[in-house]
Amino acid sequence: MATLAPSRPAPLATTPGVRAAAVRHLGPHWYACVMGTAIVATAGATLPVHVPGLRTACTAVWALSLALLLALLTARALHWAHHRDRAREHLMDPAVAPFYGCLSMALLAVGGGTMIVGKDWIGLPAAVAVDTVLFTAGTAVGLAAAVTIPYLMVARHRIESASPVWLLPVVAPMVSAALGPLLVPHLPAGQAQQTLLIACHAMFGISLLATLVMLPLIFGRLVTGGPLPLALTPTLFLVLGPLGQSTTAASKFADAAPGVLPAPYATGFAAFAVLYGVPVTGFALLWLALAGAMVVRARRQGMGFAMTWWAFTFPVGTCVTGAEGLALHTGLDVFRWLAVGLYAFLVAAWLVSGCHTVRGLVSGALLAGPGPVRPAPRAVTARTT
Repeated sequence: MATLAPSRPAPLATTPGVRAAAVRHLGPHWYACVMGTAIVATAGATLPVHVPGLRTACTAVWALSLALLLALLTARALHWAHHRDRAREHLMDPAVAPFYGCLSMALLAVGGGTMIVGKDWIGLPAAVAVDTVLFTAGTAVGLAAAVTIPYLMVARHRIESASPVWLLPVVAPMVSAALGPLLVPHLPAGQAQQTLLIACHAMFGISLLATLVMLPLIFGRLVTGGPLPLALTPTLFLVLGPLGQSTTAASKFADAAPGVLPAPYATGFAAFAVLYGVPVTGFALLWLALAGAMVVRARRQGMGFAMTWWAFTFPVGTCVTGAEGLALHTGLDVFRWLAVGLYAFLVAAWLVSGCHTVRGLVSGALLAGPGPVRPAPRAVTARTT
């Protein structure tokens, strides 16, 4: 009698069901990796000091951010296609839903990097085309998140206390405001250029005022509720995002306004870049010291790596670009060296976070779901006499 040879199972890595299962717990917070990588490229390329080979290195980092963005967009599409139940749970979870703002900022950050350094490799026409697509998509997603997530927070979420992650959906329009001026010179002169620049200024206002509403709640939570849980302590750095990005946006308005807006407004933007940027940068440094002290405290108490460590990258990077803008508009060396010092911190944070993330991906720990809940011990009675 003939014997049947055992069939060889398909490799797990190539099984569609396994691929889909691997992304079940892939949340929107993963876009922070793209944001943190892209800001390393853009902030480094515009440093007000000359470092041989730095621009080439930054272009390579931008290419990495583009590859990460494409990979994550694919993985998140699989997540929504095969795990819609989990995706809906993310939207209904007040700790996860704000991270949908990261999708917008990832698209915008990579698009801006394309205009700043990517053009060196793909050419200016292709860079303009790529950034136009990414800026349009990122702005649309960011504005939708700035409305939808606060609505869910009010109408559907059950929130116990304020969190710095609340800033993520409302800071996304500020990223559009800071990066939109890069496209202004490539639009037809007149109404088109003016409309985009004024629209960016309007998004500046959307994000700034929403941030001013939320910041007192976040600081009040710290004062009345004490330090954040250890794993969430790095999210205190998220406060730097709207501060540094708004300073950057003000400088970009001043750069783009001459020849686009009438003289009084162009001059006003130049003055605004300094009059607004200097005090906001001062507050950002104050918050950086406070958040840094809280992180040191948490680390001493045993804080280990979590994806929240990526909060050390993009928000700090916005402070680098803000300091770079102030160095340009004031001519002061203190802002040049502030940008250099913050960029050194940014690169170190990116390397540490990136290494831990790769290690977690290889081990599977970062894509694993929550562990099973241990049952409570069964109540027993015992004689005491």
